[in-house]
Amino acid sequence: MSLPGKKAAAGAGGIRRWLSTAVLSALALVLILVVISLSVGSPLPGASLPEYPAVRASDPKGNGTADDGSKDDIASGVPLPGKELQGGQEPLAEHSAQNGTLNSSEGSQNTREVDDTVPDPVSVDSKIQDPVATDDTTPKLNDSQRADQGACDLYHGEWIFDSSGPLYTNNSCPIITQMQNCQGNGRPDKDYESWRWKPEQCTLPHFDGSKFLELMRGKTLAFVGDSVARNQMESLLCILWQVEAPVNRGSRRMSKWIFRSTSTTIIRIWSSWLVHKSIEAVGFAPNGLDKVFLDVADETFMQSIASFDVLVLSSGHWFAKRSAYILNGDVVGGQLWWPRGAGKMQINNVDAFGVSVETCMTAVATHPNFTGIAVLRTYSPDHYEGGAWNTGGSCTGKVKPLDVVVRNGYTDTMYEKQIAGFRKAVQNSGKHSSKLKLMDITEPFALRADGHPGPYRSPDPNKKTQRGPDGKPPPQDCLHWCMPGPVDTWNEMLFETIRRELEVESS
Repeated sequence: MSLPGKKAAAGAGGIRRWLSTAVLSALALVLILVVISLSVGSPLPGASLPEYPAVRASDPKGNGTADDGSKDDIASGVPLPGKELQGGQEPLAEHSAQNGTLNSSEGSQNTREVDDTVPDPVSVDSKIQDPVATDDTTPKLNDSQRADQGACDLYHGEWIFDSSGPLYTNNSCPIITQMQNCQGNGRPDKDYESWRWKPEQCTLPHFDGSKFLELMRGKTLAFVGDSVARNQMESLLCILWQVEAPVNRGSRRMSKWIFRSTSTTIIRIWSSWLVHKSIEAVGFAPNGLDKVFLDVADETFMQSIASFDVLVLSSGHWFAKRSAYILNGDVVGGQLWWPRGAGKMQINNVDAFGVSVETCMTAVATHPNFTGIAVLRTYSPDHYEGGAWNTGGSCTGKVKPLDVVVRNGYTDTMYEKQIAGFRKAVQNSGKHSSKLKLMDITEPFALRADGHPGPYRSPDPNKKTQRGPDGKPPPQDCLHWCMPGPVDTWNEMLFETIRRELEVESS
């Protein structure tokens, strides 16, 4: 017969053992959840964004003709809502600074072909080999590959107000595209024309048209890329027009302007992606869809490359367009397109951009008959706020440079991939790598939200700045640049790059 006191003691001991077991189990469960959380939340290799030096702007008051058959499309710049992008139209995409994702007006097209599980454009699966991923083994750029070689780094500094004004006016240059003629379209402010870039260690000289033409005597300068490349080419022509009116010798294949006094030729060739493009069916990618061959340089300019003394290459914005990516003959990914049941994409649009840069720059540097220099202008930032070009995105009211860069995840990632692709090309090119120069404009021009046409993209701004009957705001152009405007600085930087290179060759 058991005593009551012993039963109570035994019961209390059992309760204590049960409580100890429960506490230990709870602690183990918490530890497991913490480990899983850390594992899932860890960053992907090579996914870090570049850190830029601080860049600021100074207040002036101390307050802190037919060429490639796509003329009309390129001139329009910003496509109208609901229309398929064609020819030279720029696919202006919505860039989300919060998560870096990219959307386009074409997202609603052919939705039956699109898999809802298509990965985020800036996500990279850790199992996919990134052909241009940045890591410790990626070759660093030396002075011979940077366009800022010499005593002055052209790309770190500040914007200062210059009361002397722009290099030309919208009335003194007859070839300004209507879309970029901001003053002609009624823009009320003009200070955006007068801000000049001041590198930290030196002064960027004003562009001297006579000296440039003499420097380029008997030489050919070619701009290859999309409508932003055209923006830069037209800026250079407007600057030089103040010295001499060139002769137009263009064709459907390319724009060509000749300055007879020095036999200097300025050429522009349209190339959306800088690599080969076709609409013919490849594998399960159907006929009619743009196929971007990431490992084949675009023959539209490569076939003329031997005649170029200076080649300025730029791209990136067309990787927002609906397309399929081809690598080694296989369909490996797409943008705004991926069939259900096709499995997981191997490459997304930002990775595809990096591969295309590596392909193009390597092909140029190693071409046996190209003896000039190839300048890669980095990604040109846009400044849409509150939406995309066709969903109310705006840059209206910006009248001076920003004091600090507003970070944009998509722009940062595209820039990172472009730099990585360029570095790979330098490595691939070996002894020919000295032909490659980098014109690193992305960070300085991220401050120039004031330099875009915005709503002043037509000669009827009172109408174009008002909402339509449906209540929707009109499209704005916050990607291209007003002329005159910040884009003229690109050509001052280019002039310095060419001058320094030719001085090195002659020394």
